[in-house]
Amino acid sequence: STMRERKATDPLHSSTDLTEGKEKLRLKQEVGLISGVSLIAGTMIGSGIFMSPEWVLHHMGSPASSLLIWAACGLLAMFGALSYAELGTIIKESGGEYIYILRIFGSFPAFLFTYTSVILVRPASLAAVCLSFAEYAIAPFYPGCSSPQVAIKCTAAACILILTIINCLNVRLATSVMNIFTAAKLLALLVIVVGGLVLLAKGQTQSFQNGFQGTTAGIGAVGVAFYQGLWSYDGWNNLNYVTEELKKPEVTLPRALMIAIPLVTCLYLLVNVSYLAAMTPSELLSSGAVAVTWGDKVLGSWAWLISLSVALSTFGSSNGTFFSGGRVCYIAAREGHMPNILSMAHVRCLTPSPALLFTSAMSLIMIISGSFTSIVNFFSFMAWLFYGMTISGLLYLKIKKPELPRSYKVPIIIPIIVLMAAVYLVLAPIIDQPQIEILYIVLFIFSGIIFYFPLVRFKYHPRFLQRVTLHLQLLLEVAPTTRDAN
Repeated sequence: STMRERKATDPLHSSTDLTEGKEKLRLKQEVGLISGVSLIAGTMIGSGIFMSPEWVLHHMGSPASSLLIWAACGLLAMFGALSYAELGTIIKESGGEYIYILRIFGSFPAFLFTYTSVILVRPASLAAVCLSFAEYAIAPFYPGCSSPQVAIKCTAAACILILTIINCLNVRLATSVMNIFTAAKLLALLVIVVGGLVLLAKGQTQSFQNGFQGTTAGIGAVGVAFYQGLWSYDGWNNLNYVTEELKKPEVTLPRALMIAIPLVTCLYLLVNVSYLAAMTPSELLSSGAVAVTWGDKVLGSWAWLISLSVALSTFGSSNGTFFSGGRVCYIAAREGHMPNILSMAHVRCLTPSPALLFTSAMSLIMIISGSFTSIVNFFSFMAWLFYGMTISGLLYLKIKKPELPRSYKVPIIIPIIVLMAAVYLVLAPIIDQPQIEILYIVLFIFSGIIFYFPLVRFKYHPRFLQRVTLHLQLLLEVAPTTRDAN
């Protein structure tokens, strides 16, 4: 059967299952429509819209073409999300790309995805957002000079530790934090939008005169501009990571996507217009922090509000990234692709605390090094490689398995467009400007083979790991969980 049979319970469960003879634990269905919209919009609106506009403009060369890139990124995110919505109603399990690749293509490619995602991609993404949070959060304490790197990294580490505590304590607490911070960041973006509209009404339209002058046409430059723009839209697929925790997923999943992504796209376009109304393209390109420069020009003595808003925005976004990233680790462990302890949940809080602690530890390591732009380009290459694989799986199901029950169907042309875009985004930078870093990424992905065959394929489990798992269960007060059969 193409849709793989669900993996049997791992043999380790027999020696470590604290709930033997009783009903197993499961994560609660705590995420409704409002929380779903907040998870998507709250994760998407993070550091990107405050930091990426200058890089999109840098690679495209003109204001009008950069706005086209922002609109195209929003449309691509919407198409990708609609395709994922159909996948989420066919395969009603948490885990996002991982679970879809596992059920459609099998164990080996799914393991390579989770190995890359859990160890590198998700922690790097979280580290980048937390570093952005730290930069804006401590900027007011160092007026007129750049903040020391030690202070930035310590603040980012503190942010990750706070998020770990929140997410380990209670799912409802984590979603409440998302809802509050999403409302705050939407308010901040509305301030920027209204300020821009006032400037346009006063006639500050010089940035839009001859708007396409100086446009770059190279395929590699356009691909990298897409990377920077799509970084700001990343998170459109986050609700698929928590499908089992959704109330009525067949309704909530597509509805939340159709509300959140068009909302974010419209806000991003209006915010970029506002930036260009307040600054000339050359001023925008020379700005280290676009939103802060906008605040200095438009709000004057109230400019500190922008730094505060960006800090709140990035904290909320990092909470959403952390919330969904921990679920990938948890689901992969439940399927036998990560250590068994990571598939367990706290017996009272009913949160996947071991997986969240592991994600936190990997992110703290990532904070030590890496620049914002290099992390973005690296993350985007990896992400779209696996997005393309997932979308090709949907096309396979639509053509070969049309009889599978699904409450939502997307027109086949939409996943075809997303797949073509994914192929372009993966190949264009390689063809135009091949870099040795791409080779390192590919080598890292395939280094997972070293672990896959002994630990997963042939199920080699050293006895000392069983003892370690048992002791960690007792220490962390966790027990194995079961899937929620929606």
